[in-house]
Amino acid sequence: MTSLRREDLIRALPYARRYARALTGSQPRGDAMVADSLRDLLADGTATGDARPALYRAITRRFDGLTTLASPTPVGGLSGMQRKLLLLTSLEELPVEVAAGVLDIPAAQAAAQAAEARDHLRAGAATDVLIIEDEPIIAMDIEELVLNCGHRVVGLATTESEAVQLAEKHKPGLILADINLGIGGDGTSAVSRIMKHHYAPVIFVTAYPERLLTGEDLEPAFVITKPFEPLTLAIATYQAVTGGVRLE
Repeated sequence: MTSLRREDLIRALPYARRYARALTGSQPRGDAMVADSLRDLLADGTATGDARPALYRAITRRFDGLTTLASPTPVGGLSGMQRKLLLLTSLEELPVEVAAGVLDIPAAQAAAQAAEARDHLRAGAATDVLIIEDEPIIAMDIEELVLNCGHRVVGLATTESEAVQLAEKHKPGLILADINLGIGGDGTSAVSRIMKHHYAPVIFVTAYPERLLTGEDLEPAFVITKPFEPLTLAIATYQAVTGGVRLE
C-alpha cells in the first residue's frame, strides 16, 4: 500500500468532520478531534491506505480513548459500537467490510451489530419536525421519509420568514433545513433567527456538504448530502434527537 498523501487527507476532511461531529454531538469537539487525528496521521510516516478510512480510524481511536475514561452509557439504547457502525455505513456510506476495518473488528461481527442497530433504530426517538425546503417535490419526499422514521411533521416552510413563524408557533424538536431557498431566502439565516428564541437540533440537507464543513464557527453537527438514502436520514435524525456522547 502507498503512504497517505497530505493532499488526500485534506480532501477527506469534510467527511471526517461530519463523522466526528456526529460522534460527539458537537461541532467544536468534533473539529478538534479531527485536527488532532490529522496531526497524528501526518506525523506517522508508516500510515497507508485510503485517506477517508484512515481518518475515520484515527478519529475513532481518539474518541474511544476519551469515552473509555468517561465510561459512557449507551446513547438512545445503542451501544458505542453500534452507533459508530451506523454512522460509518450509512452516514459515511462505507461498505461494512471497510467499516469493520476502521473499528478493528471482524466483518461478520460488524454486519451483525449493524443489523441489530438498524432494528433498534426503527423503534426511533419520535419528535416534532420542521422542514425548511423550497422545492415542493423534495419537500414531499423528505416529509414522507420523516414520517416513515416515526416523527411528526409540524410544518413545511418554503421561505426564511415562514420557517421562523412556524418554529415560533410549533417549537419543533428537530429542524431539517436546505441551505438555498431561492428567492425565499437562506436556510442558514432562518436557522440562526430561530435559534435566538428556540433551540432544536438541526440537520442541514445539501448537495454541497463541503460548503458547511469548513472548520469555521457556527457550523452544524449534522449534515446529510443530497441525494440520500432513507436510512441515512433515519440515522441522522436519531443522532440529532438523542445527541452524541458528551466528552466533558
